Amino acid sequence: MKGRFQIQRRIREKCRVWRSAVLAAVLWWAVLSGIFVLEGCGRTEDEAEPALEQEAAEADIRDEEEQSSSADSAVSSGAYQTVVWQGGEYTYNDHLSNFLFLGIDTRENVETDTGMADAGQADALYLLSYDRISGEMVLISIPRDTMTQIEVFDRDGQSLGLTEQHISLSYGYGDGSYGSLALAEQAVSNLFYGLPIQSSCAMSLDGISELLKSFGTVTVTVPNDSLEEEYPEFQEGEEAVITEENAETFLRWRDTNQTQSALGRMERQQAFLKAFGETALERYAGNPEGLLNVYESLSPYLVTEIGSSWLLKIAESYLDGAAVTEWTVPGEGVQGEPFDEYLVDDSVFYEAVIETFYEKAE
Repeated sequence: MKGRFQIQRRIREKCRVWRSAVLAAVLWWAVLSGIFVLEGCGRTEDEAEPALEQEAAEADIRDEEEQSSSADSAVSSGAYQTVVWQGGEYTYNDHLSNFLFLGIDTRENVETDTGMADAGQADALYLLSYDRISGEMVLISIPRDTMTQIEVFDRDGQSLGLTEQHISLSYGYGDGSYGSLALAEQAVSNLFYGLPIQSSCAMSLDGISELLKSFGTVTVTVPNDSLEEEYPEFQEGEEAVITEENAETFLRWRDTNQTQSALGRMERQQAFLKAFGETALERYAGNPEGLLNVYESLSPYLVTEIGSSWLLKIAESYLDGAAVTEWTVPGEGVQGEPFDEYLVDDSVFYEAVIETFYEKAE
């Protein structure tokens, strides 16, 4: 394929590094959720995050028919099986199972009514695509400020249609349970041009401490200077031991007065994810069943449709040496009105989706 997207080249260069990161993902949503959390850490609760309904009120509600994409596809939203791109026809690889993992910014699971907008925000979003034939995996990071079409509701639970809004808000309009999972799945599917998502899992914040309590400490190399001023023990380039006591500081805190500070925080989280995965690989090599014990310890903090049998199958593939790649939805962080936004580079992203999920039709 002419001009393969630059992200894919970076994927191949980082493949070995991110094999360990995917094992962390397989250690259930422990890392891929609880660590990517409320961006208001460092503020008081009252100041932390605007209400979902406030952001929705400021949004321009659009009807579904107004959705569009600059992608060169002749297929309408949801008709993902066959697409046309750059003059060629591509078919979806039906050997793939796609799992969505969410980190919710509430201390515990919330039971609420659709439209109350208080189920919590999905501040961590990862899409794990697993090839059931080859065992190969792709782990895709979705920035929490990504702007896409999400469904919003009034306080009576009546749908107001779709609006372009932060993808992290999609979960919050649901019931805090499977209804919220469905709304988040819909939003991510919209972002990925109608891609099917088989099932999903969400974890609340208190799973972080439970993870480290069960797993033990993790030694990480601090990737940047984003914590140095407030927390001098975390110096760029130095090793730091992440414990049950300091994990939230390292993984959550950011300077909310600095635009796009979430990106520096994401670097710290990715560094932790890599270190966690390397440690887990050593600890669980030859014993994928041990992952189930971690899952069971986290179950009080989860809302999940993903069964433990899938966890075991993915872990076994990984430990058997299946190829793993990783990429982030391409785009640019900008200062929105009034909140940070992440604007997707649609042409680059569409090419990434084609190469990841489709095969050239013969």
